[in-house]
Amino acid sequence: MWIERLDASHALDYRALMLEAYDLHPQAFTSSVRERAAMPLAWWESRLTSKLDAVFGAFDEGKLGGIVGLAFEPREKARHKATLFGMYVSPQARQCGLGYQLVQAVLAEAQAHQGLRLIKLTVTAGNDAAFNLYRRCGFIQFGLEPMAVRVGEEYFDKIHMCREI
Repeated sequence: MWIERLDASHALDYRALMLEAYDLHPQAFTSSVRERAAMPLAWWESRLTSKLDAVFGAFDEGKLGGIVGLAFEPREKARHKATLFGMYVSPQARQCGLGYQLVQAVLAEAQAHQGLRLIKLTVTAGNDAAFNLYRRCGFIQFGLEPMAVRVGEEYFDKIHMCREI
């Protein structure tokens, strides 16, 4: 297993894994599988080449099995913050420590950015595995957003967490 920063050459695999994530866990993401599946490949490539995003992939036997992103804030007064986004490990790659390694890659990337002081994220209330992973990595809860995501007729709350760098 290894972790590396993704680039445009990974766009097809990144797209496939994110669409799997949106499909299997719709309550965990703000975007839907339908709206993201409609995006052209160029959109996915741009996500991987943007100066404001760093996306990492976990590979096992050459196959992309997990992903996570770090979005940097472009506005002057908020450049000290970044957002962890799009965290997902495929069911076949779980229970191997990939999630922890992906968060560690994000933390290392954050520490390399001078002036960055805080990483924030949201996690769906009730997703204890993800919540506990983030806590193990030093994130603390600072709020709860009720009805943050609607899937069909059901609403899901989001826990807001942060970690100082």
